[in-house]
Formats: sequence, C-alpha cells, structure tokens
Amino acid sequence: MTTAGEFRPHRVAVLALDGLLPFELGIPHRIFGRPRDARGRYLYEVVTCSVRPPGPVETDADFAVYVAHGPEVLATADTVIVPASYELGPVYDEGRLTEELAAALARIRPGTRLASICTGAYVLAAAGRLDGRPATTHWADAERFQRMFPKVEVDPDVLFIDDGDVLTSAGVAAGIDLCLHMVRRDFGTAVANDVARRTVVPPHRDGGQAQFIHRPVPDPQLATTTAARAWALGRLHEPIQLRDMAEQEAMSVRTFTRRFREEVGTSPGQWLTQQRVERARHLLESTDLSMDQVARESGFGTAQSMRQHLQAALGVTPTAYRRTFRSGGGAERHGGAGTRR
Repeated sequence: MTTAGEFRPHRVAVLALDGLLPFELGIPHRIFGRPRDARGRYLYEVVTCSVRPPGPVETDADFAVYVAHGPEVLATADTVIVPASYELGPVYDEGRLTEELAAALARIRPGTRLASICTGAYVLAAAGRLDGRPATTHWADAERFQRMFPKVEVDPDVLFIDDGDVLTSAGVAAGIDLCLHMVRRDFGTAVANDVARRTVVPPHRDGGQAQFIHRPVPDPQLATTTAARAWALGRLHEPIQLRDMAEQEAMSVRTFTRRFREEVGTSPGQWLTQQRVERARHLLESTDLSMDQVARESGFGTAQSMRQHLQAALGVTPTAYRRTFRSGGGAERHGGAGTRR
C-alpha cells in the first residue's frame, strides 16, 4: 500500500491474447512508457501479461512474443488495456468469454480503468463491461459488433470514446489517440504533447474514423478545406463564421460543409469548438491569464461561455481544470474529437 506522500507510478497492465497484433501491443508501451515528472520519475509502469502462466503468446505475424507475467498482474493494475486479437474464438464468434479469459478478467479490481484497442472491444463487451455504454471499434466491424452486443451503444464514426472508467478506440492506430488521451486526462496537455512529439505523431487528430471509410476517390482537381482550417487556427480569438471559412476555399457554404465533413469527419462548427477547447486547455495549464482573458484568447468571448463549453467537453469547470493541471496531476473527462459527449 502506498503511504501518504509516497510516489507510486500508475500501473498499466496490457493483456496479450493469442493472435494479437504486435503493433497494437507496442502502443501502450510507447505512449505510457515515456512520461516523467519534474524529478525524472516515470509516471506510469507498463506491464504485459497473459491469461496463462509466463510463456509464448502467438501473434498474427510470423513470430511469437514471450510474456513474462501471468493473469495475477491484472489484480494489481490501475488501468487494463486489451489490444485486438485475430484469435478470439468464441469471444468473436459467439460473444462469450472462454473460461480461461473469464477467470483472468475476474482478477481485475473494482474501479480499475478499462480500455480496448480496435476489436479488443469484443472482450470488454463479452465480459458485460460495455452494456448500456457508448463504445466504438474498427469501422469494418461496427455493424457486426452492434448485432452481437445489442446492449452496447456503438458509434462507428469516432476515433475513441471515453466513458469514464471504460474507454474504447477504433482500429489500430486509433489506439495511439486513445493512449495519448489517457495521458492528457491523467497528467494534462503539456505531458501528452511532449509524448506525442517524442513519438512523432500529432497530439490530437481531427475528426473520426468516418474519414477512413472507403469511398470513391474524389476528383484530384477539387479543392480541399486545408487552407480554411489553417486560416481558422490562426485566428481562434476572433469571431469566425462558416461563410468566412468557405470563402477561404472559394466555395459555397453548402459545398464547403459537405467537403469539410468528408475530409475531417465532423462539421466545421464542431471542429471549431474542439480547437477552441484545446486552446483554452493550453492557456489554463500554461499561463496565469484570468478566466476572462483565456475566454477571449480561445474565442469563447466570455468566461461564462467558456465554462459551458469546457463543462460539456471535459466534465469540469475551467477553474477546476486549472487547479488540477497547474498543480501537476489528476483526471478529467475529455470530449474532444473522437470522444462521445
């Protein structure tokens, strides 16, 4: 047990199942294995475990990985992450856990944070952990997943969903978005952004997985909305109308809105609010500006408007958010791109 004042890193247990994707197995280690506090101490401890005693676990590649820990690790975890596997057997085919997997999951302590990457959501759903909750998985599996688990509120369009103590992500690389989000939620934007820079990935991706669903290839001569987004990001503190963004691309509002949703996976208004929320978070964490000043700089206009938007997106007030992350740690609910509100 950790005594008052004693430092203990947040323990992340990654459950390695036969048929796992090596790329997904490595995501939690890469993202959670980097953050440190001001004294150089690692903020997370990442441990890989299996449902069996230590030994090899098959992957979907031409090699196996040796996992040094058994299911007993799950009882010590603060967060448990289940990456995708291509050999889930009855979990994928019938929506039920094997006795071995059920026994392993039963070791998880109440209140432990659970997360899945891609079709790892099948494991959480088969265990009943997603009943009555919003969740996502790879877009190609979304319809099948919904049929198999009708009690789950499946959203196939987002990159990830944060429902408090249970989080799910879309396919493969969306696991990076999810893990960075959890770091941001635990220790703030500055820490998550540093991890993203070191990993050479964007700290926050716009839109959802709808943008990755196969569609007919558009005419390469058609304009995109890239310039409009760059223009808007440079003046978040100013009033921005939809017609202003459309004019940057010389499009009608209707055409621009359709093209924007196709490219980004969300509406221009939703995207603009997300960017302003992120700007406000950064200012609350990194400056001593007053609430009125933060509201003006992030484009919300008034402190009351900013409070309403941050409360809806993050589940906390601006004052509470600043108190948490200016003092070095804590958790909050995030409602940015890829998160169910």
